[in-house]
Amino acid sequence: MPMGVVLRRTPGVTRWAKWSWRAVGVLPGAAEANWAALRKDGEVTEFYAATLMLELHGAETDAYLHGLSAQVPCLYVVMRETDDPARPFDLVLITASPYEAQDYADNGEDVVEKIAMPPVVIGWVEAFAQQFHTEEVFKKRRRDKKDIGLVEDGIGDVRIAQMADVYRAPSKAKKERLQ
Repeated sequence: MPMGVVLRRTPGVTRWAKWSWRAVGVLPGAAEANWAALRKDGEVTEFYAATLMLELHGAETDAYLHGLSAQVPCLYVVMRETDDPARPFDLVLITASPYEAQDYADNGEDVVEKIAMPPVVIGWVEAFAQQFHTEEVFKKRRRDKKDIGLVEDGIGDVRIAQMADVYRAPSKAKKERLQ
């Protein structure tokens, strides 16, 4: 589903940031956009920045259901800063998966903004998740029956002849034999 992303530019509150940017809304089913100014109120401006495709995947239904169970279901917009003052952000992705948003937030380079999901999108994501979600059966992992206490594999170095110090480095052992 194409989603238009609305960004709001407000004056910065510190001397280091001239502007503060936030994603404040989405327009479901929107046409292409190219940083068109939607509304201007003094120094506050809202831009229709870009249109991104919201794609849903069958393997992510657990994440969608988790996101829908929140008090306010949200979409997440991933943005990267640019050097262009006319387009300060490159909008990379829009997702309904809080897990995918967390992955992008962890890299420290991207800005991830949370936007309340419109009711029409909630219905669309919920219908998709219900249709394709399958509960995964929990399988407890069992340990191997191999007795690992019988042989000490990997302790020491085979180039060291004596067992007195199995943790000695081979280079030291070679120097001691030469002396």
